[in-house]
Amino acid sequence: MSRNTTMKILDIKFAPLNVPLKRRLETLSVTLWFFIMCFGPVLGFVIIGYLLFFAATIRYYVLLYFLWMYYDWDTCNKGGRSTKLTNMVTKSRWIQHVFDFFPVTLLKTTDLDPNKNYLLCSFPHGIYASGAIGSFRCESRGAKTLFPGLQPHVVMLYQVFKIPVFREIALAMGFVSSSEESLDYQLSTKPEPPFTGRLTALIVGGAGEALECSPGTNRIIVNQRKGFVRVALKHGTPLVPSFSFRETDIFDQVKNPCLALVQQYCRKKLGCVPVILKGRGLFQYSYGFVPHRVPITTVVGSPIEIPKISHPTKEQINEYHKQFVEKLTELFETHKYKYLPDADSKHLEFV
Repeated sequence: MSRNTTMKILDIKFAPLNVPLKRRLETLSVTLWFFIMCFGPVLGFVIIGYLLFFAATIRYYVLLYFLWMYYDWDTCNKGGRSTKLTNMVTKSRWIQHVFDFFPVTLLKTTDLDPNKNYLLCSFPHGIYASGAIGSFRCESRGAKTLFPGLQPHVVMLYQVFKIPVFREIALAMGFVSSSEESLDYQLSTKPEPPFTGRLTALIVGGAGEALECSPGTNRIIVNQRKGFVRVALKHGTPLVPSFSFRETDIFDQVKNPCLALVQQYCRKKLGCVPVILKGRGLFQYSYGFVPHRVPITTVVGSPIEIPKISHPTKEQINEYHKQFVEKLTELFETHKYKYLPDADSKHLEFV
């Protein structure tokens, strides 16, 4: 049997023996990334709990860390960590390998004014928003080159920044909080030089949209999400639609009625949802929680100019929300033929 040929044993499709080293490094890197994303929050509490109660000397350093957390509590609402620190992470070979795995590609349809702040609304969430994160928090995707002068950030669930250890990973990656205080800061302040404006990526569908994720679908939650329009109106910030094609193809997930009840409870109480992933493995393509190697293309549309209205009415919010949904649909329909298989049968599904 050729070393280039995949083997199938007991319905498990194994990878060829001579996979190039770069591809193996990409697979290992993306496995570590999703392991951290899946289990990092729980491990953060476990590590801190163990050191606090079972490590006689180190527990004092844990207490110092708690003091640091108290001092640093609001950083996620004030623009996150400094660019110098986040660049060390986002330019690392590890992060580059993670998003080369799929790969993630970022494309723009128009230039953005470098002197403005923008609220970029990204769809779909998928399982872990790999398209949005890769496009705007991995230096090799070229966001700063495509949109010169704009400092890109990605918004993450605010509860994440209350979790010890894991919060440091999120801040080092350049994430900022999803709280309204954080969004107000992002949309109302200018970044430090050399940047002259902000490009803040918000994954509008959130955890609810993650539950709708399955291969071949393009289900998004936007009709009942209007808070992003209200915040944009409050600051007069242009809204930018963005869509990551094939985001939902990298994972499938287990679904059943009992699990759905647990997921909905966690979503309402914690803001996040536990999912049982169906992906591939490190050395085989049939089972595991490693994502499938599917190209993700994030297309950024043209901005929608928004007037500044400190206290927008419901009618005003609905008016600009309707404009946004129309622009997002147009973006999807225009570009789906380039990036989706069987594009004629694919349409946005509003849930």
